Amino acid sequence: MVDRRRYGTLLAMATEHIVALLIAERDKLNRAIEALGQPVKEVGRPPKSALAAPAPVSVETAPKKKRHVSAAARKKMAAAQKKRWAALKAVGK
Repeated sequence: MVDRRRYGTLLAMATEHIVALLIAERDKLNRAIEALGQPVKEVGRPPKSALAAPAPVSVETAPKKKRHVSAAARKKMAAAQKKRWAALKAVGK
């Protein structure tokens, strides 16, 4: 037979444990809700102001012009690449 006094004690201990776990969970949820309720700090670059004037561009900070490759240089590069591909194919066979 089951001793009812012992069973009641075990049941009370289990209930107390469950209540303690629920209280801990409630506290975690309350902290999360408080954290979400605070204003959100914006991450990233701030938007440009319409009133702010652009900084003057000096000769030293001016963007450099894009370099172009001549047609002859492109032909030379293409021939060299074809030679490399041919060498790789020959090694593979």
